[in-house]
Amino acid sequence: MENLEIKGSRDVYFIPSVDFNVENGICVLGGESYLEETVKFYMPLYEWLKKYTSEVKRPVEFNFKLTYFNTSSSRCILDILNILKDFEENGGDVKVNWYYDSEDTDMEEEVEDYMIESELKINLIPT
Repeated sequence: MENLEIKGSRDVYFIPSVDFNVENGICVLGGESYLEETVKFYMPLYEWLKKYTSEVKRPVEFNFKLTYFNTSSSRCILDILNILKDFEENGGDVKVNWYYDSEDTDMEEEVEDYMIESELKINLIPT
């Protein structure tokens, strides 16, 4: 299994940066997520996480560092959280951190909604 890295960009659409590390289990999704083909972009992320959690089975630390995401990205983020919750329910060690601008109350509320929907503990970390 290999690391998954995608360089973010801000052209017509905003593509988040991805850095999923198989050696240490640290996964980072950062930047802005405003894509035309959101599911197509996120599918390799789901596949990587599913493979990591079913084959490698080491602890996962997932760090969200998103400053903005659109509605279609929001659903994909919830799918990621659900993959992590499934891993946790099957005995996996999961830690989720969400870094956000301390003045962005909308983002804080969104993350709190994710916690309710996914039933996964998310550490809110103001920056």
